[in-house]
Amino acid sequence: MQFNSYIFILAFLPFTLIAYYQLHKLGWNLLAKALLLLMSLVFYSYFNFRYLYIICASILLNYFFSKLLLASGRTVPQKKWLLFIVISLNLLILFYFKYFNFFIENMNLLLQASFELKNIILPLGISFLTFQQIAYAVDSYRGETADYSFLDYAVFVAFFPRLIAGPIVLHHEFMPQLNEKKNHSINYKNFSYGILMFAIGLAKKIFIADVFAKAVTWGYGSVGSLTSLDAFIVMLSYTFQIYFDFSSYTDMAIGIGLMFNIKLPINFNSPYKALSIQDFWKRWHITLTRFLTKYIYIPLGGNRKGPVWTYANIMIVFLISGFWHGANWTFVLWGILHGLASVLTRRFTTQWNKMHKVVQWFLTFVFVNIAWVFFRADSITQGFTIIKRMAEFQTPAVSQTLLECFKVPVITGLESLLHVVNSSAWVNGLDMMLFLAFTFVIILLFKNLHEMEFKPTVVNAVYTVILLLCSILSMSSVSVFIYQGF
Repeated sequence: MQFNSYIFILAFLPFTLIAYYQLHKLGWNLLAKALLLLMSLVFYSYFNFRYLYIICASILLNYFFSKLLLASGRTVPQKKWLLFIVISLNLLILFYFKYFNFFIENMNLLLQASFELKNIILPLGISFLTFQQIAYAVDSYRGETADYSFLDYAVFVAFFPRLIAGPIVLHHEFMPQLNEKKNHSINYKNFSYGILMFAIGLAKKIFIADVFAKAVTWGYGSVGSLTSLDAFIVMLSYTFQIYFDFSSYTDMAIGIGLMFNIKLPINFNSPYKALSIQDFWKRWHITLTRFLTKYIYIPLGGNRKGPVWTYANIMIVFLISGFWHGANWTFVLWGILHGLASVLTRRFTTQWNKMHKVVQWFLTFVFVNIAWVFFRADSITQGFTIIKRMAEFQTPAVSQTLLECFKVPVITGLESLLHVVNSSAWVNGLDMMLFLAFTFVIILLFKNLHEMEFKPTVVNAVYTVILLLCSILSMSSVSVFIYQGF
């Protein structure tokens, strides 16, 4: 089930909210949590019923081991072995569903063999599910978790707003809120802010991300016929698509969480305003960066063993980050590129800081764009082909098909008005230029949602209703979110 679908907005979400708060109102708190778990499983299994077996087995497995890790009387070596086993089992599950066929394909290429690929269905959000439970297991090993009930743990893992594409939540951010008595009744400020966040996220998905998606889909499907300007516009389009697509999901997830009085962690903080790669990763997918830092980088030694080991640890973390995103060498290369950029800017921090901030931003933004090319490409070869096409500086023509991807009603209407008022104002591709300019303005000049102070005013209520109505009426088809495949 998608957030941007009629069944979710008009049926699933209203029913779940009403039933959840009504059960709490009757004093049936356990039933309310059980309902939240049940509806989360319904939400997840709606994509494919077989997903239900995977998530239930994963929850049972990890809860069992977390209880063993928390049990008193075990020696440190015993706990280390238990932790090793549970992490290995989680990684084996992730490997089988996400990387098994990738491994077989590469073995066939390497050995000139013909091992048969399996027909494996990739469960949505399995990487998020795995990392969240590994974090909980490690925290249990460290004695940082409480003796939570199975129901609490299951809701923590399966909570539907963040189940498919994050954010990656830690137990201390979720469990206390779930059991806080004041959160069992509607908080109208949380509820109104949650609806506003959901509305803004939905609008970003439908009116911005999905428009760029059309250009990206066409561009990566027509690499051989792209002009240099086509390639440049397609690259920019994916840079904007992935940001607005992923941030829209996160906005909606956080908004839905607030409707249930659950505050999920922030996952974005204007990442395209970053002045370095380190700054970018403090702003982009913040909860993934936190996980990689806390559970991989620091245990490896962090920056405590001198510069060489620090750089090695950074590269390991970014390799894992790249491979976590998908079973393709393009993701690995993307991780390597970000790792190298992070190492270089760290090594030459003094020189970097002497540059003007505009130069720092420009170099960072250009690098992020180029790296996204490989992230989106079907193969490394295709990625290099697009970059080569841009570097050729051919005729500045833009394919008409690409221009058509940016035909949206509001801008088309403005374009027609300009054509009627002053024929000299007609510019082929004006709609595309206006759309790109509009996107740049939002990214660079506007505050993000978390930087704005929210008040439940009449103006905000009207704004929310208009956004929701416009978005719902514009949902011609249900489009998937990029990160739900990771």
